[in-house]
Amino acid sequence: TGGDSNAVQNQLKNIQQVCATGSAFAAMLADGSVITWGDPEYGGDCSPVRGQLRNVRKLHATWWAFAAILADGSVVTWGDPGSGGDITAVQGQLQHV
Repeated sequence: TGGDSNAVQNQLKNIQQVCATGSAFAAMLADGSVITWGDPEYGGDCSPVRGQLRNVRKLHATWWAFAAILADGSVVTWGDPGSGGDITAVQGQLQHV
């Protein structure tokens, strides 16, 4: 699961970094945006946080979730909530990362 990037192939230009969960991929582009594909439950769909994924500087992944560190030092996550995809409870503490 996650290996088929056909749906986003035309968006995968100027890739700076690629990360993977067990079932999805995320690519950070040179403009600081992120493209995802694969199993939506495990990070293949970043649409709930897409508006926050601007000026991304680094991507990280757990087995089922992604984290993006933004230029301002804040963190945005998506994927399986129980595997790090929901940081609502600690969002305020994740500044200047």
